[in-house]
Amino acid sequence: MTDSVTSDGDLNGLRILVVEDEAAISLLLEDMLLDFGCEVVGPAARLSAALDAVAREQVDLAILDVNVAGEPIYPVAEALAQRSIPFVFSTGYGSAGIRDAFRDRPVLQKPFAQHDLKQKLLVARGKMA
Repeated sequence: MTDSVTSDGDLNGLRILVVEDEAAISLLLEDMLLDFGCEVVGPAARLSAALDAVAREQVDLAILDVNVAGEPIYPVAEALAQRSIPFVFSTGYGSAGIRDAFRDRPVLQKPFAQHDLKQKLLVARGKMA
C-alpha cells in the first residue's frame, strides 16, 4: 500500500531515540524526524547515554548507529528488544555488518534519503511488509 509511505500520520507523535555519534548525521536525522511529526529523544552520542535513555525515557522506536564512538551498539539493541521496542540500524556498511541475532531488523544504509528513513521506520513498526 503506497499511500502509507506518503502519509505522515503513521509516525506522527512517536518518541524516537536517536543514537548517533556523528553530529551532522544526528542533526539530519533530527530534522527528518521532526518533519514526520516525531519527538526526538536524545540524540545519544555514547553507548552509556543510549542505555540510560532506554532505561529512563518513554521510547516508541529507535534509530541505532551500529558503531557509536568505537563501541558496538548491541547492548542497546538488546535492551530495546527486551522491552519490545522496535528499532532500525543505521550503518555505512550495510546489513553484512549486523550480528546474526539482529539480522531480521531493518537496516538504513548511509547515506540515506528521507523516504528511505521513513520506509525503514514503518517496517520496524510493522506497518509495511
